[in-house]
Amino acid sequence: MERKYDSVKQLMEETSLSELRRLEEKTGKKITIVLSDSEEEFLSREIRHEEHPIEKAARERGVKPRPSETNSEIDDRGAFIRQPNSFRTPFGDGEGELKAAAGKYRLFWAKGCHWSNRASIVRELLGLDKAISVNIVEPTGLHNKYGWGFPNEENGEDPVTGFKFLSEAYFNADPEYSGRATVPSLVDLETKKIVNNDYHRLTNYFEVQFRPFQDKDAPDLYPKELCREIDVLNDWLFPNINNAHYRMAFCQSLEAYKEAFDDFTSAMEKLDNRLENNRFLFGDYVTDSDVRFFVTLARWDSHYYRNLGPQRRRISDYKNVWAYARDLYEIPAFRNNTYFRDFSREKKAGLFSSFPARFNDVIPYEKIWSAPQNRKVLSRTPEEKFLRHKEGE
Repeated sequence: MERKYDSVKQLMEETSLSELRRLEEKTGKKITIVLSDSEEEFLSREIRHEEHPIEKAARERGVKPRPSETNSEIDDRGAFIRQPNSFRTPFGDGEGELKAAAGKYRLFWAKGCHWSNRASIVRELLGLDKAISVNIVEPTGLHNKYGWGFPNEENGEDPVTGFKFLSEAYFNADPEYSGRATVPSLVDLETKKIVNNDYHRLTNYFEVQFRPFQDKDAPDLYPKELCREIDVLNDWLFPNINNAHYRMAFCQSLEAYKEAFDDFTSAMEKLDNRLENNRFLFGDYVTDSDVRFFVTLARWDSHYYRNLGPQRRRISDYKNVWAYARDLYEIPAFRNNTYFRDFSREKKAGLFSSFPARFNDVIPYEKIWSAPQNRKVLSRTPEEKFLRHKEGE
């Protein structure tokens, strides 16, 4: 008696191993379960009642399962309401504020996550690589039951902190923490606790409070005379551009989807018009806002679109935005921290596999994003994309 399943997930959704055993006893026939090679080891452990290594590591370290966005972050209208950042203590000189220091912190980020990608780009732009160490997290397996971790590292552990799961830093800081462990996460290497996961402000702290540890000629991405305007634009980018993908991808009602869809398409038109005569969002020079806009653009046509349904236009169909994005991609820090092939990869799933699942390995991302553009004609300083700090800053 043979049953065929395409995945362990399908098996668990349609039946249970205990039910299969009862059926064997009732019919007197042995049931053979046929799965792909990649999931055979997992299933054999389940049949033998062996604890999976990830489950064992989570149990030994007191790590709890990761909450699901679609279970815990959906309101009564079916709209996605992102969980608030729980570790928002600012950097500064005031009492109780975090103190910038070289070698004290480690940044964790993920290739597919644009919230954290902006921190990795700014870290490199400012030359903070010697002051703030870094590691890239990945899903830990078992359908990412325990969230971000380090499966590609030796023994599955971050070599500096010893973490197997990013959430360990969260539970170290708050044993009762019940939210998702998110990236970016800035961890204090002395206490092994997360101290800041505020993606709204983390890049600003790198730009201002970490100035003493930046390269001498590091760009000024958050100039004093533009701070207020940058903050206003960033606050607008969050719901309309950066979070728009997630609002569309996680929502559970068409009403919420249409609202997010309309917000995004309207915002894109406004930004395309803004960039008609401006090389960057605030004129001649790259600012913090450009980093935030870029990380969403980089993922839209190659990764985000697959969960969103028909889109009014591709990013590459916006004349000004598309050339602008490629202008930014020319900058090494943007290019070095943008992993198109990694975040666009998708496993083949039966006969009707997605476009990236079939062709991701041969899509010439570098060639596409390096296509010539002539945005510099809009600038008074065509060969200089950055404003430099004034003497003494």
